[in-house]
Amino acid sequence: MSDTLKVSLVQLELVWGNVEENLKRISNLLLPMKNQTDLIVLPEMFSSGFMMENKNLISPKAAMTLDWMKNQAKQLNATLLGSIIVEEDGNYFNRLYCVDGEKIICSYDKRHLFRMGEEHKHFSNGADRVVFNLGKWRIRPLVCYDLRFPVWSRNQNDYDVLLYVANWPEARREVWNTLLKARAIENQSFVLGVNRVGIDGLGLSYSGDSSVFDAKGRLVGKCTDHVEEIITLQLNLDELNDFRRKFPLHLDADSFQIS
Repeated sequence: MSDTLKVSLVQLELVWGNVEENLKRISNLLLPMKNQTDLIVLPEMFSSGFMMENKNLISPKAAMTLDWMKNQAKQLNATLLGSIIVEEDGNYFNRLYCVDGEKIICSYDKRHLFRMGEEHKHFSNGADRVVFNLGKWRIRPLVCYDLRFPVWSRNQNDYDVLLYVANWPEARREVWNTLLKARAIENQSFVLGVNRVGIDGLGLSYSGDSSVFDAKGRLVGKCTDHVEEIITLQLNLDELNDFRRKFPLHLDADSFQIS
């Protein structure tokens, strides 16, 4: 892969709790993306919507969904990323997978569980910090509420793209947009945020605001508000590294440990 990365943001309207229907719809939406992009990013819990009460009905379909992701990645000749509900030994996880056509490149269990929605009562949180490579690019995947925690998101001079998948309600869209920009500036990296649109089974409205910011906090591109849409943007690693050399914030960064 070259110094450029083509990233596709898939801003979806999700069918509440219907895994088969969501996968069918997404498959059709992704058809034009074959050989057109490097990385396809789906929202948080893209197969079901942000569900908790019926997680036991969704989790048995995790293996099927993961196979679907691999098949889509192979057919589209791209890497595919998004989070789903997974059960292991009686514990449920909001787990992000990144796959290609053959294997799981990485998985990440959401660390910060949304207390105000009682997510912490339904899911177990993860503890592992994950960074994966895609060609020359180093990418850090996170999930939704993680965006509010800058220490967990902090660049340790080991990633070029910070990526958030989300189900982030419209009522808090200003926070979403502000924090995406802030994370880009403070971490000197590209920041991607991919969110859903529509109204979920709980009556919550989602405006989308799926977007990409560069290391200077400038908006690179954004999906249309309230519209199901896929946009593809090209990121340049040489430009990012040139800015880092001229403005080496990481040399003055504080060291820290997370327990």
